[in-house]
Amino acid sequence: MANLLKLGGLRQVSARALHTQPTSTSSALALIRSQPNQYVIASLAGRKYLLAPRDLLTVPRMNDVRVGDVLALSEIHEIGSREFTLRGDPIIPKDAVKVAATVVEHTKGKMEIIVKKKRRTGYVRTIKHKQPYTRLRIGTIDVAVPEEVS
Repeated sequence: MANLLKLGGLRQVSARALHTQPTSTSSALALIRSQPNQYVIASLAGRKYLLAPRDLLTVPRMNDVRVGDVLALSEIHEIGSREFTLRGDPIIPKDAVKVAATVVEHTKGKMEIIVKKKRRTGYVRTIKHKQPYTRLRIGTIDVAVPEEVS
């Protein structure tokens, strides 16, 4: 015990034992899978979103989907948890992480009022519109079990 205190203390030894460094992608995925909460950064409709399970995501209107459809998010750039993060180059392979999103509704945003005016001519036009949106519920994040080679 005296040697541990001389070398830097018991706190450093216990901290090193808790934090393990992954040596490969499969071991990093296993460490992320063991964590209670995960998140992903995924591209959807041309934008990147930070997503966690059970999130409600509002994106610009997706015309080719119906309410109740399940979408598989294919472009996942990063997966992580509180302790570990794994970034793709530029994306993580599709077979490593699977994230599903369910279409909840098609809705419209608030009323936007655009006023066009030209000076000294009496020209005033008011344009009103509502932007259409699609709302998605993010499902569970499934991290693939690494295959062990014997």
